[in-house]
Amino acid sequence: MSDTPDLDIDEEVTGSKGRYVAKAEDGGEDAELSYSILNGQTIIIDSTTVPDAWRGKGAGKALVERAVTDARERGVKIVPLCPFAKAQIERHPEWRDVLA
Repeated sequence: MSDTPDLDIDEEVTGSKGRYVAKAEDGGEDAELSYSILNGQTIIIDSTTVPDAWRGKGAGKALVERAVTDARERGVKIVPLCPFAKAQIERHPEWRDVLA
């Protein structure tokens, strides 16, 4: 069972770029994980951006976990260039099956 917050995370894909976005309910800044689609089998997590108001609440981890979950479902591997995403995957051995 996940210990990340229950956030409404949307995925947006345009061409070879994608992102997961957790919208701020108060109209403030959104938390976001952006990725590039290398090919049909691999994505590259480029960056994770979490506004100060979200820090310490698990939003960044929830974004990475969503990327991992979707990668598994789609049979896609992840290259985590983003230092935050890489650190989260290293902390969670159960997510490493999606590493390219």
